[in-house]
Amino acid sequence: MATEAPQSPTPSRKDGLISESVSDSVISKKAKSQPVSKGSGSTSPASPSASAASTILAPPDWEENPNFDISRFSELPHADFGVNQHIKINEEFKEALRQILWQFRAPIRYAFAYGSGVFPQSKPGIPSSSSSATSIHPKPPPAVVKAQGGNPKMIDFIFGVSYTQHWHSLNLTQYRDHYSALGSFGSGAVSAVQDKWGAGVYFNPYVTVNGTLIKYGVVNLDTLCTDLSEWSTLYIAGRLQKPVKILRDDARVRLANQVNLISALRTALLLLPPSFTELELYGTIASISYMGDPRMSLPTENPSKVANIVGNNLSNFRRLYGPLIENLPNVEFHDPTCRRRDWYNDPTANVRLEQDMDPVKRGNMVRRLPKAFRGKLYFQYQKKYQIPQLEFNKMLEDATDEDGTRIKRRQGGGFEQRIANEPPEDLRAEIRGVIKKTISWPSTSQSLKGVVTSGVRRTWRYMREKMAKHREGTKMAKEESKEAAQDEKVKTS
Repeated sequence: MATEAPQSPTPSRKDGLISESVSDSVISKKAKSQPVSKGSGSTSPASPSASAASTILAPPDWEENPNFDISRFSELPHADFGVNQHIKINEEFKEALRQILWQFRAPIRYAFAYGSGVFPQSKPGIPSSSSSATSIHPKPPPAVVKAQGGNPKMIDFIFGVSYTQHWHSLNLTQYRDHYSALGSFGSGAVSAVQDKWGAGVYFNPYVTVNGTLIKYGVVNLDTLCTDLSEWSTLYIAGRLQKPVKILRDDARVRLANQVNLISALRTALLLLPPSFTELELYGTIASISYMGDPRMSLPTENPSKVANIVGNNLSNFRRLYGPLIENLPNVEFHDPTCRRRDWYNDPTANVRLEQDMDPVKRGNMVRRLPKAFRGKLYFQYQKKYQIPQLEFNKMLEDATDEDGTRIKRRQGGGFEQRIANEPPEDLRAEIRGVIKKTISWPSTSQSLKGVVTSGVRRTWRYMREKMAKHREGTKMAKEESKEAAQDEKVKTS
């Protein structure tokens, strides 16, 4: 941005924090409630999210007219709206992460920590061979050491800011050493590279703040909210589809992220059969952001990454998506395990779900996919069905969300129902293709941008660590496959 509006160096210390403390208490109370099943044939009378769903997401038509111009939490559809986004972690660790934010004088309006440095992707007590025996953090707070145990890892953050150039101007003054040589050209050059290249994110990796090694990405709030609500790149939206720890909240981002989460759930349902398990559901959701990511096709990522993320964070995924599942009319928990009052907090429970495959309901899901993503899917089917351009344009005009005087209910019509009624494998292939097209170029260009923004030395260090993770993951997968084959041999002998 060429012109920057002045801001105070830091937001109020309570900004975005009061809402989070309320969120944690609301979810914990609702997890103890005794809900009523939404389907007569359901075997989930003890699902604690069912009675919470109407409260968390009330009013039920909040999606019909979301107001993304809000600035206060009181303007959200409900006082407890979006509390499912706040994942619980150790209190001391959470405070240590917050203290890192307070080391920045530049104003951070929204922030979350994510990745394996916050949410372990392996069982506790299993040291990673790619980590040093001694901590990679120069002088970490005790809470960080305790939380990461024998697997010290760099901690990843995303900072949402209001004015990109103004933020980098302040941050360059305070932390010039966080930037590569690009920082010598000033905040204008830095913000131009951030906003015009890749997915609109600027990363500073391998920097030490408050004795802890971190990587932080900076994104403009407008860019963030657009990606969350429309899936323009799925770069940040994909990260927020998995459990993260929100450290500083913002009402507009919370609303946009709730759209993102329910969109991820609908997309996964379109990719899944009538009956499936939680692991299959959350695995499908977690894999969305990796489709089309060049790192997954190169030896720079653990091939078992998605399985590790979901397998070690099942209860966090349930907390994130459970209320949304209960709020949708075409999917429900359907498992005898759900009769237990404590199943919701059981990390070992992997319950079964069922969805209604009625093309009308699935057509409604297609109609409610994010705007940019839905447009790409429609274009694919326009080509497949060979619909003339004028006829196609008229169909899109009739289906628009707004007509200038009112907001239309987003109900799927004949076109959406035809898409939903496609053979399952064909529909999955088309949706996966659109996901890959959405992610591929922004993710590739963002990776190439890293050489400029991070510098050659830090980029090479990042690549070496990623390749080490790939080798480690491949080795573990081979060992597990060998053990499974031996077990099978013993059973059949």
